[in-house]
Amino acid sequence: MHKLINRHKSLWSQRSFVVQVGGGMLLLVFGIFATYFANIYTTIRASNAVTDLILDNVPVVNVNFVFTDGAMIFVLFLAAVMLYEPKRIPFTVKSIAIFIVIRSVFVTLTHLAPPLGRSYVDPTDILYRISSGDDLFFSGHTGLPFLIAIILWEHKPLRYAFLTLTLISGTSVLLGHLHYSIDVFSALFITYGIFHISRWLFPEDYALLRRPAD
Repeated sequence: MHKLINRHKSLWSQRSFVVQVGGGMLLLVFGIFATYFANIYTTIRASNAVTDLILDNVPVVNVNFVFTDGAMIFVLFLAAVMLYEPKRIPFTVKSIAIFIVIRSVFVTLTHLAPPLGRSYVDPTDILYRISSGDDLFFSGHTGLPFLIAIILWEHKPLRYAFLTLTLISGTSVLLGHLHYSIDVFSALFITYGIFHISRWLFPEDYALLRRPAD
């Protein structure tokens, strides 16, 4: 605990670190607003559902817990991971923000309706207020944990933990018919590209992330 407190004191006493985190949070807020308005646009423009090789051969499973409560558990777990090593905060927050901004652009490009007969999703859930479920391409539930797995790749326990979450999330949205299969599988490739975009945009934050632990 003493080491943890010292790590926070050492970083938060630096003006540059505070500016980096603040900039990341502003970018994240921008991304959330972009997603909100992209959802409105996509819902209005949604056309028809289409057939899908996997969904056509898999029965619908109720995955509301994984889709909503599981997402909240993911957020809390990620927050704990960042707070344990505060040097991870700037690059992780900014990478997530870039992920959300890029995804908000993608979802406005193609206006497919959600798959027919999809699993029930609680409309009162806070996640549903931001994401209506019409924002299909690409799957954020699959991409986000995969992004964190790549960011923390050098830390094997966390790498495998977030890769497991990626598998669980990707499988659940397919079983619930909440995404088309292309939304899930493409998320892995697009997310890998987003990671490298973040490395290019925020080299100082990435260098801090990779700095050896005290």
